[in-house]
Amino acid sequence: MDPYLMKFMAKYTDFNKETLQEIMGHMVVETYEKGTILLRQGDISSKCYLVLNGCVRQYSYGVEGKEITNDFFTEEQSVTLFKSYKLRLPSDYSLSCVEKTTLLIGDADLEEKMYEEYPVLQNITRSMLELNLGETQDASARFMSKTPEERYRSLVEQRPGLINRVPQHQLASYLGITPESLSRIKKRLSQDSSG
Repeated sequence: MDPYLMKFMAKYTDFNKETLQEIMGHMVVETYEKGTILLRQGDISSKCYLVLNGCVRQYSYGVEGKEITNDFFTEEQSVTLFKSYKLRLPSDYSLSCVEKTTLLIGDADLEEKMYEEYPVLQNITRSMLELNLGETQDASARFMSKTPEERYRSLVEQRPGLINRVPQHQLASYLGITPESLSRIKKRLSQDSSG
């Protein structure tokens, strides 16, 4: 039994041990190496994920073929590209593992079966998705109204662990700046805090 999944389920449910083991017996948990591509832009997503441990990057390719990082998902965050997954449309994004990552993997058929058998799982899933959606909306609003330096400061405050987990060029792309601009911002903030 995967220890990350056990910890997660114990945190979000009050099932007895037998029910918990029964549910977990249906769940698929996989560990992927750094660099593993989970989904390529243009493919149809047949899976949804929950990060138990690690980091997944969502990115796309712009008009000129330049890679643009759209988001990072870390522990206890859902990674579901709903438009592709639910509507069976080609994905606008790619997903890859930034580091060794352990994921709970779902698919639509298993999801429906589990909801029928354990209706409370649907409530848990909905609560998690609502929380993730709220966080995403807040992050998007903050991002749009801030300068690059303010975006970086906000990221340091909101997700401090992310700064050292992802390559700096991906972090810069996520912030909408060049790696050189990110270096200047970090240097300036470092000088401000030491001076």
